[in-house]
Amino acid sequence: MPDQSERATELRNLLNTAAHAYYVLDTPTMEDAVYDRLYQELLELEQNTPSLKTADSPTQRVGGAPAEGFTSVEHRIGLLSLDNAFNRDDLSAWNERLLRAIDRPLGSPLDLVSELKIDGNALALSYRNGVLERAATRGDGQRGEEITANVRTISAIPLRLRLDNPPEWVEIRGEAFIPDNTFAEINAERESRGEALFANPRNACAGTLRQLDPKVVAARRLDFFAYTLHLPTQEQPASQWDALTWLENAGFRVNPNRALCADLADINRFSDHWEQARHDLPYATDGVVVKLNNLVLQDEAGFTQKSPRWAIALKFPAEEAPSRLLRVVVQIGRTGVITPVAEFEPVALAGTSVSRATLHNADRIAELDLHLGDTIVVRKAGEIIPEVVRVLPELRPSSATPVQLPEHCPECGSNLVREGDEVATRCVNSSCPAILRGGLRHWVSKGALDVDGLGSKLIEQLVDQGLVRSIADLYRLDAALLGSLDRMGERSANNLIEALKLSRQRSWARQLYGLGIHHIGEVSAKAITAEFSDSNSLMEAACTAPERITAIYGIGTELAQSLQQWFSNPANQHLLDDLRSQGFRFALDDNDPGRLGAAASEQHLKGLTFVLTGTLPTLSRSEAKERIETCGGKVSGSVSKKTDYLVAGEEAGSKLTKATTLGIKILDEDRLQAMLKDSP
Repeated sequence: MPDQSERATELRNLLNTAAHAYYVLDTPTMEDAVYDRLYQELLELEQNTPSLKTADSPTQRVGGAPAEGFTSVEHRIGLLSLDNAFNRDDLSAWNERLLRAIDRPLGSPLDLVSELKIDGNALALSYRNGVLERAATRGDGQRGEEITANVRTISAIPLRLRLDNPPEWVEIRGEAFIPDNTFAEINAERESRGEALFANPRNACAGTLRQLDPKVVAARRLDFFAYTLHLPTQEQPASQWDALTWLENAGFRVNPNRALCADLADINRFSDHWEQARHDLPYATDGVVVKLNNLVLQDEAGFTQKSPRWAIALKFPAEEAPSRLLRVVVQIGRTGVITPVAEFEPVALAGTSVSRATLHNADRIAELDLHLGDTIVVRKAGEIIPEVVRVLPELRPSSATPVQLPEHCPECGSNLVREGDEVATRCVNSSCPAILRGGLRHWVSKGALDVDGLGSKLIEQLVDQGLVRSIADLYRLDAALLGSLDRMGERSANNLIEALKLSRQRSWARQLYGLGIHHIGEVSAKAITAEFSDSNSLMEAACTAPERITAIYGIGTELAQSLQQWFSNPANQHLLDDLRSQGFRFALDDNDPGRLGAAASEQHLKGLTFVLTGTLPTLSRSEAKERIETCGGKVSGSVSKKTDYLVAGEEAGSKLTKATTLGIKILDEDRLQAMLKDSP
């Protein structure tokens, strides 16, 4: 049993190593819950025995020093992290310390603000005369990295404040983050390319912000919530609540999930609610931030070396559960990547029952030293994606056997290949049924051709029975053949034929995305088709002048190379010709959103916010969103005072009621189409 001095030294080394890996190298080596527990242990040791406190203790600093490759800048006002509270006793103790700091009797009421703690990366944004001048990371709290070029790519951060009389100088603080859906798309793309996956959205965000190429940052679609500001004293709002209103008026996104609290009971109710409801949010949150509302009293309370006395982070408990590994199966994606999947005894996590989790690749299995029969610890990464965190080898049964991945594709029997430095193992047989099924699912997905009624089960039938051997074969199907398949009556068959006909009218951008070319997502497909009006001009540029492609904002050399490789493949040329014979043009037409946007002067819907509800007669929800955004408008998921128009179809629900109450203009599809075509 080590003495207190030895234990303190051990904890300092563990925590400093983990902090360096997280803050400087962007390669986390320790889970948050473990770090928090060890940090608390060291803090208690130092508080009980002050002689154990050293200058290099992580309790005396905020994080890591800036990494090489970026300019180090000094924060005008320290960007400190918050102390943590892990339970109600911790919160009560903080409240007592705060009352003493502002010389109030214990038990005195305080106006407090509760806000969700976004699991992202803190930024400091400096504006001079309303224009973004500098953006910096937290760094060590006193100095950070200057990443202005990267931050300019984040759409939620205004380049100019939306104020008639902006202050000469203001600094905005907030959290950059990657929404869960975007994170899933990023990892899916990385997996298809054989690249290592990000562990969670926060790590992906941290690595993205430190990219040297802003195009990479733009492609990853970061988001941002502002949560505080610093103005000259005479201009500073009176309260934190007023500061949030100021930020909204200035054009920032502010998290709407916040509350004014009169006491700790209010805070606990807010925290309890969001601990359960956080799984319904589109982003990761790991707790609640509690702040003293009165900014004058904040100044009076002041700071410790490490954190403000007037705020604390009340952390949600980490959600993990042990289970027994039953088997490992493999899945084959549309690009041929083999993904091992752990199947285990069901456990309850984040409000759902979980019995499967991705193991990513062979390297991850080796890293875990995974054996069948092992007791594993499972959690939901970013509260969304189940993952195996670790193995408990001390509970390994004597009958456990190491997990071995197959050497041949379980679908077609071809040899599996691992090329170069890739972490992925692939089936390279282009005729593999699993690859075909994946390609078909992608082609008919909502972001691509959006073919209603053509789901995974039906695709399996069509491929397994040899009725469809390529995407083009979908358009040779007839209602009689479809009607003979399992669970496909005459009506369903006719509806699917109509949906396939309608899919021929999808935009050039959707068609390009639907082809499933490596690196091409929905956003990059829109950018490319805005520059190249048809597939022939795109192919010519890809094969003879790739610099024309990389000149497009947000498009890098990897994507250009991927296009060149795809168009150089004779099988893909045959696919395009086959689809053209079925009525596809792979070009802009008069109704294409790209052409609508190009015709509109200066994007004539810019500055307008729309909300969609109900079922529109001819446009799908995603098509309407795409057309509005192409013309410069913004589409929000919820109605608020900032909504300009509600587009309502059949069976419009509570959004229509709320919009009517707020006096927001209501549009049907015809009026929306007229707005899309009209330019000033």
